[in-house]
Order: sequence, then structure tokens, then C-alpha cells
Amino acid sequence: MERKIPEISVLVVDDQDLVRLGLIALLDNEDGFRVAGQAADGLAAVEEAARTRPDVVLMDIRMPGIDGLEATSRIVARPDLADTRVIVLTTFERDEFVFEALRRGASGFLLKDTPPTRLLEAIRTVSDGGALLAPSVTRTLIREFTEVSRRTVAPHPQFDLLTEREREVVALVAQGMTNHEIAEELVLSPATSRTHVSRAMTKLEARDRAQLVVFAYQSGLV
Repeated sequence: MERKIPEISVLVVDDQDLVRLGLIALLDNEDGFRVAGQAADGLAAVEEAARTRPDVVLMDIRMPGIDGLEATSRIVARPDLADTRVIVLTTFERDEFVFEALRRGASGFLLKDTPPTRLLEAIRTVSDGGALLAPSVTRTLIREFTEVSRRTVAPHPQFDLLTEREREVVALVAQGMTNHEIAEELVLSPATSRTHVSRAMTKLEARDRAQLVVFAYQSGLV
């Protein structure tokens, strides 16, 4: 008997009908994905997320009323949505709201012109608790906006719990490196690299790698 692949439920949030319906059509035509619902503004997104409890929310930033930033904050703050991950979708690579979205709890971000295959892989990655998305864009955005954020946010209170090696690893995560790339950089096995990342996340109580990146920049590690 053929084993059925578990479906990833996705809530699609965008105020532009064409974009929202296009994403829904893409997900509907792919095995392993299920559209949990849709919303055209942030308030409706929070309500739909609470109702459907999706694995992943594709969240537009710029929307009327409650925007994607506030909606992301409300979703990740709900105990009943602790397993829901948010991917922010943005039109511009240099969008100043992206770092703020990550700080508020988004698990990553993608540009809206991302190829469909990469978008689907990104959803799978975030659903599995994987790495921050689009590392090349991550480096550009966080490097540009972290100075402003660093002046207004205090270092993580538990950062002193990290070992020297764990600090090195977190710094490389903040540069957008994967576990495999970190292993090559520090001459470690991939398994050891994963262990260091996992321990750092546990000590800092990071929701995922995206939040680990934010902690690294806020604490002045990078």
C-alpha cells in the first residue's frame, strides 16, 4: 500500500486578489499541500489562522487596516498557534519592514517574484522548522536595517549562556549559512553543526532559526 505524504496546510493572506488567487491555484495543484483558507487583510488573517490552525501562513506585509506586521505579531503570540509558521511575502528586496517582521516572529521571507518551485520548497522548509529563507536577501536586508534595530533593542538576556563555539555558529547562522555551510566553515561534521544550532536555539528559547538570526543581531554578535 502506497504511503500517503502528509499535507502541509497553508493560509494565504494578500489584499491583491490576483496574487492571492494565484498562490491558491499553485498550492491546489501541488501534491502535499492544502489551502487552509485565505484572507485579504491582517485582521481577517488572524481570525482565519485561529479558526483553521494552518501549518504555514503566507503573509503579505502591506495591507489596509491591520498590516502584515501586526498580524504576524498576533498570530505568533497565540498559544494555540504555537506550531504555525509565518512566511512574509514582499515585493521589494530592500523593504524596510522585513527585518521588523522577523523580529516580530516571522520564520522567514520571500520576494513575490520567487519561482513557484522555490516557494513550495520554502513552505516545506519552514513547516519542518528549517533555516531562514533566501539567505542572500537576508544578508542584504539585515545588514542594512540592523543598526537601527540594534539601537532600540536590548541584547538577549540569556546570550551569556552560549559557549564560544555556539556563538560562532550563531554568527554564521545570522549570515544566512546553512548547517552544511557552517560545518565546512568551522571544519565540523554536519551533525555537530546541527547540534550546536539546536543547543543555541534551546538556550535562547528561539522559535526557529529566523528568530535566532534576530537575536544575534540584536545582541551585537554580528
